[in-house]
Amino acid sequence: VQLQASGGGLVQPGGSLRLSCAASGSGTSINWMGWYRQAPGKQRELVAIISNLGSTHYADSAKGRFTISGDTATSTTLLTMRRLKPEDTAVYYCNALIGGYNYWGQGTQVTVSS
Repeated sequence: VQLQASGGGLVQPGGSLRLSCAASGSGTSINWMGWYRQAPGKQRELVAIISNLGSTHYADSAKGRFTISGDTATSTTLLTMRRLKPEDTAVYYCNALIGGYNYWGQGTQVTVSS
């Protein structure tokens, strides 16, 4: 199983970005997919997750600004981030529980700066 993340970049405060993560080789065994982030000097933290049944969970910092969605048919998840703040700057990692195993994708940098 491989997770391929994309969509990071540089955006001004108040702007939007969408991150995408595709799982290959997972079959139909995805339990949930989600996003974590790690800012310089800080621990990796949960941003949002979505289960194979569509249930979602967001970190308090993401509520009301970020939306996670998933497509089980294509084994992809999207994280739409709006009203971005400088404190959202971090490397964002895709994560998935597939068949009882935990997988990580490569990180994608998100920088919020004017």
